Amino acid sequence: MLDPSSSEEESDGIVEEESKEAMAPQAGSRISPSRTSESSGGLAPSSSSRSSARPTSPSPSAASEEKEDLEKMQREEEDRKKKLQLYVFVMRCVAYPFNAKQPTDMARRQQKITKQQLQQTKDRFQAFLNGDTQIVADEAFINAVQSFNEVFLKSDRVAKMVQSGGFSANDFREVFKRHIEKRVRSLPEIDGLSKETVLSSWMAKFDTIYRGDEDPRKAQQRMTASAASELILSKDQLYEMFQNILGIKKFEHQLLYQACQLDNLDEQAAQIRRELDGRLQMADQIARGGKFPKFVSKEMEAMFIEELKSSVNQLMANLESMPVSKGGEFKLQKLKRGHNTSIIDMGQEDENTLSKSDVVLSFTLEVVIMEVVGLKSLAPNRIVYCTMEVEGGEKLQTDQAEASKPTWGTQGDFTTTHPLPGVKVKLFTESTGVLALEDKELGRVVLHPTPNSPKQSELHKMTVTKACPDHDLRIKLAIRMDKPQNMKHCGYLWAFGKNVWKRWKKRFFVLVQVSQYTFAMCSYREKKSEPQELLQLDGYTVDYSDPQPGLDGGRAFFNAVKEGDTVIFASDDEQDRILWVQAMYRATGQSHKPVPPTQVQKLNSKGGASAQMDAPISQFSGLKDADRAQKHGMDEFISANPCSFDHASLFEMVQRLTLDHRLNDTFCCLGWFSPGQVFVLDEYCARNGVRGCHRHLCYLRDLLERAESGAIIDPTLLHYSFAFCASHVHGNRPDGLSTVKVDEKERFEDIKERLRVILENQIVNFRYCFPFGRPEGALKATLSLLERVLMKDIATPVPPEEVKGVIRKCLEQAAQLNYERIKEYATIEENVGRLVTPAKKLEETIRLAELVIEVLQQNQEHHAEAAVTSSGDQSAFAWWTDLMVEHAENFLALYAIDMDAALEIQSPESWDSFPLFQLLNDFLRTDYHLCNGKFHKHLQDLYAPLVVRYVDLMESSIAQSIHKGFERESWEPVKSLTSNLPNVNLPNVNLQIPKVPNLPVPVAGLSVNLPQMPSFSTPSWMAAIYDSDNGSGTSEDLFWKLEALQTFIRDLHWPEEEFAKHLESRIQLMSSNMIENCVKRTRMAFESKLTKSSKSTDFRISPTLCTMFNVMVDAKDQSAKLCAMEMGQEKQYHTQIDELIEESVKDMIQFLVAKFVVILESVLAKISRYDEGTLFSSFLSFTVKAASKYVDVPKPGMDVADGYVTFVRHSQDILRDKVNEEVYIERLFDQWYTATMNLLGTWLTERMEQQLHVYQLKILIRITKKKYRDFRLQGVLDSTLNSKMYDTVRNRLTIEEATASVREGGMQGISMKDSDEEDEDDD
Repeated sequence: MLDPSSSEEESDGIVEEESKEAMAPQAGSRISPSRTSESSGGLAPSSSSRSSARPTSPSPSAASEEKEDLEKMQREEEDRKKKLQLYVFVMRCVAYPFNAKQPTDMARRQQKITKQQLQQTKDRFQAFLNGDTQIVADEAFINAVQSFNEVFLKSDRVAKMVQSGGFSANDFREVFKRHIEKRVRSLPEIDGLSKETVLSSWMAKFDTIYRGDEDPRKAQQRMTASAASELILSKDQLYEMFQNILGIKKFEHQLLYQACQLDNLDEQAAQIRRELDGRLQMADQIARGGKFPKFVSKEMEAMFIEELKSSVNQLMANLESMPVSKGGEFKLQKLKRGHNTSIIDMGQEDENTLSKSDVVLSFTLEVVIMEVVGLKSLAPNRIVYCTMEVEGGEKLQTDQAEASKPTWGTQGDFTTTHPLPGVKVKLFTESTGVLALEDKELGRVVLHPTPNSPKQSELHKMTVTKACPDHDLRIKLAIRMDKPQNMKHCGYLWAFGKNVWKRWKKRFFVLVQVSQYTFAMCSYREKKSEPQELLQLDGYTVDYSDPQPGLDGGRAFFNAVKEGDTVIFASDDEQDRILWVQAMYRATGQSHKPVPPTQVQKLNSKGGASAQMDAPISQFSGLKDADRAQKHGMDEFISANPCSFDHASLFEMVQRLTLDHRLNDTFCCLGWFSPGQVFVLDEYCARNGVRGCHRHLCYLRDLLERAESGAIIDPTLLHYSFAFCASHVHGNRPDGLSTVKVDEKERFEDIKERLRVILENQIVNFRYCFPFGRPEGALKATLSLLERVLMKDIATPVPPEEVKGVIRKCLEQAAQLNYERIKEYATIEENVGRLVTPAKKLEETIRLAELVIEVLQQNQEHHAEAAVTSSGDQSAFAWWTDLMVEHAENFLALYAIDMDAALEIQSPESWDSFPLFQLLNDFLRTDYHLCNGKFHKHLQDLYAPLVVRYVDLMESSIAQSIHKGFERESWEPVKSLTSNLPNVNLPNVNLQIPKVPNLPVPVAGLSVNLPQMPSFSTPSWMAAIYDSDNGSGTSEDLFWKLEALQTFIRDLHWPEEEFAKHLESRIQLMSSNMIENCVKRTRMAFESKLTKSSKSTDFRISPTLCTMFNVMVDAKDQSAKLCAMEMGQEKQYHTQIDELIEESVKDMIQFLVAKFVVILESVLAKISRYDEGTLFSSFLSFTVKAASKYVDVPKPGMDVADGYVTFVRHSQDILRDKVNEEVYIERLFDQWYTATMNLLGTWLTERMEQQLHVYQLKILIRITKKKYRDFRLQGVLDSTLNSKMYDTVRNRLTIEEATASVREGGMQGISMKDSDEEDEDDD
C-alpha cells in the first residue's frame, strides 16, 4: 500500500483531470470524486442524448424506466456518501486508537479449502491408490487411504461443507487421524515398533500425499505470512482492508487521509476531545429536552444519562492515560493533583490551576561547526580550534586545524530545558609563548536558537577580541533544536490580557501539552527553564479577530476568550497566525472551528481577486489539503460533526460489510472477525458510543442470516453474543450498565426465536451441518447454546428434561431425514406399477442395511463427543448418549419397515435372507447401547421362527440322507473335501456372509416327502471345514452337513442367551442322534460284511471294512466337536455317543478277531487229519513214503502254513495302511494275537496224550514263529507276545521237535530255534 501522505501532486493531478471531465447536473452542486463521466457526471449528457434521440412524447414505460434509473442512481449515491462518511470515522479510529488493542489471544484461523483444492486433493489420493506416486506404503495404510478416499473425500457432505467455506486442511488431517487411530489400535503388536510410531509414520505419509509435488518450504512460508497477517495488522493494512470493505477508492483515501491530517496525532487527539465534549453536550440536551429513547422502565431515563456521562468519563480517562509523545517514546509526568476530575466536570471551574513547575520542557540541540572565514592574520601553520557550549551546560571542543584551512565539521550534542537557550561558540589559537597559561581567544558568537530556527548551516559574524586584527571574521555553523513532543507550537507573539501579560509586549510563547486534557500558553525569557507567565487553556475558545485599535505592534490578530477573560494575541504575519490558531484550536477542544478570514472571503466571492489573497495561505499543506478536499466534495465528510450521526446504524452497516468481507476471505473463520477487524470495531463502538447490546444484536442477526443461507457459523461465537445480549436484557451485565431499550428487548426476543429455530434445525441436520464431527466441538457448542436459548431468564436454568425433550424431538426428525437421504442415496426403487423380484428387493435391503450401519458407526465415531469433555469426563450433556441411542432406535425402526416389507415377499422356502440377519446382528451385538434394543429384539423375533424351521428341515433332510445313503452305500473310500476342490482363492473367513448349507425345498410334509439330498458337494464359498481321508460318501456328507449347520448357527451369534443355548443344545442333540445312527448302521454293515466273507485263508481285508473303521474314527472325532460343550448337562451328548462308538468299535474288533479265529480253526482242522491213531493219518504217511521213492513229493502241509502266513501278513498290511486310528489297530492286533495263540494252545492241549505228526509239527512251528515275529513287527507289546499261552505252545512244540528229531532223523531245517538263515528264506 502506498504511503498515505505520498504522491500529493500526482493524485491531485488525477483528481483535477477527473473533475474536469465531470459535469454538474445543477449549478453550485459538488460532484463526488467517484462519479466521473461514466456515473453521476454523465447524467446531464446522457439525458440530453436520450431526449434528442427519442420522440418528444415518450411512452409511460420509458418514463418509468428513467425514473427507476434515476432513483437507483440516487440510492447508490446516498449509499456511497454514507460509506465515505463511515470511512472517515473508521480512519480516525485506526489513526489514533485509545480504547482497544488488536487482540493476540484469538485462535489462529486456518486457510479454507476451495473446490479446486478439494478436487486436487481427490486427484492426489487417487493417484496414490493407482500407484502413480513414489510413496512406499504397506497394505494396511493403503486400505486406510482407500477408506478415507471413499468415505470422506467423495462424500457430498464434505463437498457442501467446502462450498460453505467451513473446511480447512487441518480438518482433513484430523479426520484422517481419527479414521486411522482405530485401525492402528487393531493391528497386532510388533516387537520394537510401537503403535505411536506407526501412527506418526502414517500421518507423515498422509501429509506427503496431501501436499503432492508442492515445495514444503513455499507452503510453510505462505502459511507463516498468512498467520502473521491474521495476528496483527499495521495501520496501512487496516486502511487498505476497510477500503475494500467499504468500496473506497485509493485516491479518495489519500484525499481524506491528508485532509483529516491522520498523520498528525495532535490533531487526532484534539478531534477526540471535541467529540467527547460534544457527547457530553448531547447528554445534557437529552436531559434538558426529555427526548429519551423508549425504555422498558421509566426509571431508566435518569440512569441512561448517567450511563452516557460514565462512558464519556471512561473515554476521557482512557485518553488521559495515553502518552503525549508520538509512539510512546517520550511520556510526560501526569499532574500530581486530581486534574481529571476538573476536566470531566466541565461545568465547574478547576480550583487547582497549573503551576510553573508543572510545565517541563526538554530540548536537544545539535551544533555543527563547519569552518571559519576571514582568518588572515595568523601564520598558516598556527593551530586553531573552536569551543561550543550551551549556557548552563558543558563545554565541547572541536579538533585542531591549521589556520590556513580552518574547517572541522564537528557536531556537538547538548540537552537543555531552556526554550530560548544561549549557544556560545568561541575561536581559539594555541599560544606559542613559553609562559602562556591559556590559549588565545580570537572571537566569539552568541546565538539564541528556537525550534523554528533554520536547520541549515549559515555564516555568522563573530565578535573579535582586541588581540585579533581580522575584523571581518565569520564562522559557518548549523544549530538544530528539536521540538519536544509536548511542545505543540512556539514563536514570538504580541500579547495582552486581563490576568496575565498585562502589558502589550512581544514575547516568546510556547504552547505546552501537560497531559491529554491540559494545555498551557507559556511565555519564556532567554536562559530561563520555567515560564515567566502561563495561561491554562481549559475552557477558552480561540478564533481569528480584527486588528485592535490602540495596540501598536503585530499585524495579524487572534484571541482566546473565556467567560470574564479575553487574551489578545498578534503575530507579525498571516501564516504564523494561522499556525497558532490551528495549534490552540486543537488544544482547547472547542467545538467551534475557526475559519481564516481569507477563506471566508474566498467562499463568499467564489473566485476572482480572492485567489490572490489566498496565495500565501495555500502554501501550507493543511490548507492545501483542505482546498483539494473541498474541491472534490470531501469537506462535508471531514467537517461533519460525529455527534450528529446515528452511529448505531452506521456501525450496523460497517459490521455487516466487515462480516461479508471476512466470510469471503481465504480463512476458515466460521464467522469470527480477524484481530484487526475486532480492534477497529471495538474502537468504533467505544469512541462513538455504540451500545454493546445493539452491536451484538446486529452481529447475531447478520450471523443468523449467513447461517440460514448456508454459511458455517461457529456456535460458540453465537453463544458469546447471545449471552451478552441476554445478560443485558435481563439486567445482569458485568459492566453495570442496566438500561434496556424496548426495541433491544423486542429484537432480542425475535433473534432468540430465530436462533432457537436455527439451532433445532442444525441438530436435525447434525450429520450435514457438522459432517464428520467438523468443526471440532461444534455439536457440543450447539447443544450448550440451545440450552442457553431455552432459558427463561439469565439466572434460572432450564430443567434438563425440557432440554432433553426439545433435542429428542429434533433427533426424531433427524432420524427421518437421515433415513430418507440414505434411502435416496441407495436409489431404492419402489414397486410402483412394475414387478420387483424378491431377490432384487432383498439385495437392495442388504445394501441399505450396510448404509444404515455406516451411518450409525459414523454417528458414534464423530457425533458422540457432546457427552464427553476434552479430558474424557462426562459433561453436562451426559444424557446426549441416551438421546443418540433413541435416535439410532428410531432410525432403525424406519429401516425395519422396509426390511419387514422385503422379507414378507420372500419365499417361505428361501434362506437367502440370513446374510441380512448376520450383517445387522454382527453390528448390533457389538454395540453396547443397541444390543438387545427394540430393533435388535424385533430382528430376533423376526428370524427366530426362520432359524427354527431351517434347523427342523435340515434335521429331516439329514435323517433321510442317512437312511437312503446307507441303503445304497458302497463303502468305497472317498477323499477329503478339499482334495476335490479346484485350486482357487477362497474368500476371507471374516466375510460377513453366513455359511448356509444348501437345503432342498420340501414339496409336501417335512419327514415323509422330503426329496433326496443332493450328492455331496462343496459350495464355492466354503473353506475346508473338515479334512479327512478314506471315509464313506454318506458319512462324509453327514459330517460336513452337521459341521456346516453348526458353523452357520454359531456364526449367527444369536444375542439372546436362552435361545442361543437352545439352538446350540438342539444342534448338539441332532448331531448326537445323527452320529449314533451312522455308527449303528456302520456296525450292522460291518457285521453283515464279515458274515458273508470267506472263512479260509483266501479271506482278504477289503477296503470297505477299513472304510467302516474309518467312519468310526471320523465319528469319534466329529462327536468331540459336534456333540460336546463345556457346559454341564450338554456334555452328556458327547459322553453317550462316545460310549456308543467305543462299544461299536469293540464289537467290530471282536467280529474281525472272531473271523481270524475261524480262519485259523480251518487251518487247524486241515492238519487234524494227521492226528496219531487215525486211519487217515496212517494212509497219508504210507502214501507219501511210497511216492517219495520215485518222485520229489512236496512237504505235506507247508502250503497250508504259507497260505496262512500270507493271509496274516496281508491282513496286517491292509489294516495298517487303510485304518486311520492307530489305537484301534493296536487293540485289534493284540486281541488277534491273543485269540489265535489261545486257539493254538487249546488245540495242543487237546492232544496232550498224543504225539504230533511230523507234518503237524512243522506247520505249527512255522505258523507260531511267523505269527510271533509278524505281530512283534506290528508293534504288539512283549508282554502280550510272551504270554503264558505262548510259552505253553512254545514248550510243547520244542519237546515235540526233539522227539521228532530222534524218531524221524531230523526236521529238515524247521525248528523252534531262531535262525537267521530261516528268516532269509522266509523273506
